[in-house]
Amino acid sequence: MPDVDLSSTALGRQIASQPDELARLIEHPMPHVTVERLRQAHRIWLVGTGTSQHAAELGAQMLHEAGRGAQAVGSMQFVKWAPPVGPRDAVILISHNAGTETAYAGATWTMVMDAGVKVIPITKRGGDMPDAIQTVERETSQTYTVSYTTVLLLLARLAATLGADRFDDETLARVPEAVRAAIATPGIDDIARPARLLVIAGEGPSAVTAREGALKCREAARVPAEGYDVEYLLHGNAVPLGPDDRLVMLTPPDTDGLVAAVARAAERERVQVSRVHEPADLPRVLAQIPLVTRLQILALRFALERGVDPDKVIVGAWDDEALWAIGSPGGRP
Repeated sequence: MPDVDLSSTALGRQIASQPDELARLIEHPMPHVTVERLRQAHRIWLVGTGTSQHAAELGAQMLHEAGRGAQAVGSMQFVKWAPPVGPRDAVILISHNAGTETAYAGATWTMVMDAGVKVIPITKRGGDMPDAIQTVERETSQTYTVSYTTVLLLLARLAATLGADRFDDETLARVPEAVRAAIATPGIDDIARPARLLVIAGEGPSAVTAREGALKCREAARVPAEGYDVEYLLHGNAVPLGPDDRLVMLTPPDTDGLVAAVARAAERERVQVSRVHEPADLPRVLAQIPLVTRLQILALRFALERGVDPDKVIVGAWDDEALWAIGSPGGRP
């Protein structure tokens, strides 16, 4: 299967930019006020939507490595069905574009500021959110990639400042090269577009990457795709899969062998099965950065094969300002 041309689309160029951007952010100073807000927090809530929610889920796992109480919540869930957030808590608000395009991210900002809760925004460079940790320039493709992986790196750095020793400087320094290796050799050559449904599954942090990879394939290539935790897939969701579908299993981890066992069962049911393994010598949650890069390239390859534009995702009736403004507090940050 031919190599994917990363230079022909904004999505490809953003994927290719990730090693350099990750290396830059390893050296970028972490705001002292941000670190202190998190040190003093009783609990930490990570809030985001879509890709940003996936970052929030992995960020919570990183903060658990520091022994901190952390929970990921979707933006709408946080605003409309808020958990019990107290004045001693802190909120990490993750938004690609400073809350300007996601109504419920803006509503989250307004709600927590009005409540006097400590808030730490992680967003694009050049945004106007006070005390924000900034990632990269606004992405030119609507299929977000580099703004996701750089958020993950910054969350790992925050976890390290709070005591997650596994995310020390030496370990983080290996991440950009692992991503560079994933771009050079994605390991996805045998993953052909299925006639019906693409299903991606993994365990623990790789389950989050499965959902993010499926989202990229849906956005960039308009390919029906779903991402699952492997146990959740086993409990009924795998039943309708057949020869017209493809199952992609992600490792590591596979602590009890369930990922491998589900793959073998799928093969017995004549489902097409592919396996993507991340070889980087990194803690499992950090290994998701190069692992998701492989799936980003898969999404781009599918888009090029289908002749669709991976950079313009929200079109037609979905590109309606009134639709996207629902839930907005009226004044966005």
